[in-house]
Amino acid sequence: MSARLHVQPAANAPAPAGLRATPAQRRTLFATGMGNALEWFDWGIYSAFAVYFATEVFNPADPVAALLGAMAVFAVGFVARPVGGWLFGWLADHTGRKTSMLLTVGLASFGSLLIGLVPTYGTAGTWAAVVLLTARLLQGLAHGGEMPSAQTYIAETAPAARRGLWSSLIYVSGTGGIVLGLALGVVLDAMLPAETMQAWGWRIPFFIGALLGLFTLIGRARMQESAAFEATKSCREPMWPQIRANWRSAFRVIGLGVGATVCYYVWSVSVVQQAVTIHGMPQGTALLASVLSNVVLILSLPFWGRFSDRFGRRPALVIGTGVPILLFAPLSAMVGDSFWSLFLPATAILLVMGANLAIAPAVFAEMFPTRIRTVGVAVPYAIAVSIFGGTAPYLQSWSTVTFGPAAFTVYVVVLLAVSTLVAWKLPETKAKDLTA
Repeated sequence: MSARLHVQPAANAPAPAGLRATPAQRRTLFATGMGNALEWFDWGIYSAFAVYFATEVFNPADPVAALLGAMAVFAVGFVARPVGGWLFGWLADHTGRKTSMLLTVGLASFGSLLIGLVPTYGTAGTWAAVVLLTARLLQGLAHGGEMPSAQTYIAETAPAARRGLWSSLIYVSGTGGIVLGLALGVVLDAMLPAETMQAWGWRIPFFIGALLGLFTLIGRARMQESAAFEATKSCREPMWPQIRANWRSAFRVIGLGVGATVCYYVWSVSVVQQAVTIHGMPQGTALLASVLSNVVLILSLPFWGRFSDRFGRRPALVIGTGVPILLFAPLSAMVGDSFWSLFLPATAILLVMGANLAIAPAVFAEMFPTRIRTVGVAVPYAIAVSIFGGTAPYLQSWSTVTFGPAAFTVYVVVLLAVSTLVAWKLPETKAKDLTA
């Protein structure tokens, strides 16, 4: 296929019959979105509340080292993602998407409970960090399988002509989880004194995460399996030959993910920590600005999903990572110690990135056959997120202190350029039949 970017309506889209979700489908989609929201709520509150619990779990004598230690545990938790992606991806492709999605949400909620119960450095010494690390590794396993299973399920459930729109639910629910976590931070910051937040207030979001996991388990237990999986579950052909045959698609998943993942993590999650620790912005102000910018992103995602259903996946992907190449440096320089200095740049770049984020689940699902659709996405996606996304908060903190902000900016721009090039070369897949 030519590398030119053709923007035109789909001529082969199915007729608009049956495009509306039935009540049963809406309930199932809600349960799917809740689990995905829980995953993002988990790592969103970890990053947002690290400024409080870092000196509780790590040695409080050196606050900077304690914060870096907390961010290192955040990154190490991502190491388990490829393992979780393989394990739960294999389960999803062998026993069903529903089974995998039940197990991932159960394990993730247990990890949240464990973080909420983690002892302090004063009572357990270095064992406190060990407990925190164990909890993050368990969550990493669960998160490695959650999103690929959920996005595969959504893509297989959606009508082909609306797959981009329906797939936007993944980042709508995921970003909704982040917004919930950040909004909870705003409320707690306003209600509780700083000393109380430091002592035990930071534990509240993790207990809430465990409770949300229980409700999600109940909802997912009533889900129906996707028709595409039901049509192929009797197939017992070996998976490895199909995985080897689709190795190019696996590398495309990594290539598409590296730039979008890091840029998204920076502006959706770790920007709060940076604004507080580097620029001296009040915690409540930073959280509120981040919450509102993420709300704008959520509102934009269905638009970008419909855009891709009409004009194609490639134009949206190129916009989503290509435009941020130009915006990242000037918008990063705008961040200061006021509400608007964070809200405006974060909103601008997240609004554009929505073009990529909204349709990534549809694009990934359209790359692989049903027999290996989940594991085919899960492993390369987890690798990209682990190596690049999981290390982003730590690298940003470390490189800013060591070399200044320009070094990290160059790093992100290079990764965005890689993702844009992969998107430019990607075959168009909108409205593809996923039953094969």
